[in-house]
Amino acid sequence: MDKLIDPLARQLTTRLKEAGFRPEQIVADKVLRTCYGYDATRQSAAPLLALLPENELQVQTILKLATEKNLKIFPRGAGSGMSGGAIPSADGIILSLTRMRRILEIDEDNMIATVEPGVVTGDLQEEVDKFGLFYPPDPASLAFSTIGGNVTENAGGPRAVKYGVTGNFVMGLEAYLINGEKITCGNKCIKSVSGYDLTSLLVGSEGTLAVITKILLKLLPAPETVKTSLLAFSSMTAAAHAVNAMFKYQINPSTIEFLDHHSINAVRSELPFALPEAADTVLLVELDGPEAQVENQSLKLNKLFKNDTLLLIAAKDESEREQLWLARRKLSPAIANIAPHKINEDIAVPLAAIPKVISNLEELSREINLPIVCFGHAGDGNIHVNVMLDKNDPDQAERGRKGIDEIFAITLEAGGTLSGEHGIGNTKSAYFDKEWDPVTIATMRAVKKAFDPDNRLNPGKIFPV
Repeated sequence: MDKLIDPLARQLTTRLKEAGFRPEQIVADKVLRTCYGYDATRQSAAPLLALLPENELQVQTILKLATEKNLKIFPRGAGSGMSGGAIPSADGIILSLTRMRRILEIDEDNMIATVEPGVVTGDLQEEVDKFGLFYPPDPASLAFSTIGGNVTENAGGPRAVKYGVTGNFVMGLEAYLINGEKITCGNKCIKSVSGYDLTSLLVGSEGTLAVITKILLKLLPAPETVKTSLLAFSSMTAAAHAVNAMFKYQINPSTIEFLDHHSINAVRSELPFALPEAADTVLLVELDGPEAQVENQSLKLNKLFKNDTLLLIAAKDESEREQLWLARRKLSPAIANIAPHKINEDIAVPLAAIPKVISNLEELSREINLPIVCFGHAGDGNIHVNVMLDKNDPDQAERGRKGIDEIFAITLEAGGTLSGEHGIGNTKSAYFDKEWDPVTIATMRAVKKAFDPDNRLNPGKIFPV
């Protein structure tokens, strides 16, 4: 307590302990507070306090106390977000939901899981698998990201091409408004059109409308089998045509990941198989479902593209499947090692626009004299664009900033969007009015004001300041 200098923080701590909070649920030390004030953007800030509730009553207590003191609240999951959505201000309170990590129910009959927001995504997948069930959303951070964070960012992942994103699996929510009042959205019914769809409104709202404390998630029967193939092409255009051909010929992959030539070169030396030097683009294609259907579609895939690829490998077993995935799994750490301060954006464009956008990004790379590495989800047009730079070099940092301006301009001109799965947060808020017109933004602001009249819930996110 001697390190808790702020008198208001002292007062809040006393009140919370009187309400039953244990000392370890109240983070007051400045260094420890900063540990709860960062995310994957490498931004960090020390909030007034970081609080770790363990149940919804404690969430309600925090919100009511914050309302009484007119304090800002910054909800937080595991801090794996890529857009600054969990970054607090010095006069606000971090509300970390990672201790609310119970899987409350796995309803086998209705194929629904009811969970608290702090449940780790990968843990939920492993648990429902024991029941022969399947939770498809698979963000790259699934080993540590939480369901609550996935919901508020509407996270995607490689399997989104077949199964959709997190929001497609959220059937209902319980949440608390900034004043501590509870709302219930949705239910276990497959069809429900009673009133406004508040569930969909809260999904992807980046913690700016309410604090989610319970989530109902749709589950599916686990696929009988999974089969993976790697296809190497001489150009991005050829790879894009291949993606369109898959859909045209009724091949229905669960995953279509692509790596551009920069990505290929970053991991080439670490792969257990040889990629042709002429390979410009690689597709990782995964099929899942009934064994006979998957085998039939795999044969169709091989027949369709065997003469159009530089290399086509179809994994024969799980070991070979893991080897093929090494190309994708090693990529992010590989390019981070090359440029630890790289800028990572996640634009999304219509499928037909991918080759043109990649071509424009190549031209931009030459203009700013910085490598731009692209990879992502070819099946849904979600491109991860990495501007490779050293932020400690002022000239590179300035060229990188101009590059980001142009990346978003290229994206929007192609009919795309600023974010496919990372959200807007505070890193893209300055560009928000370039995607949306004033009337649309004003309508969104009106929704925000209806939920949070005094702008105390995760302020500074989404909207231009």
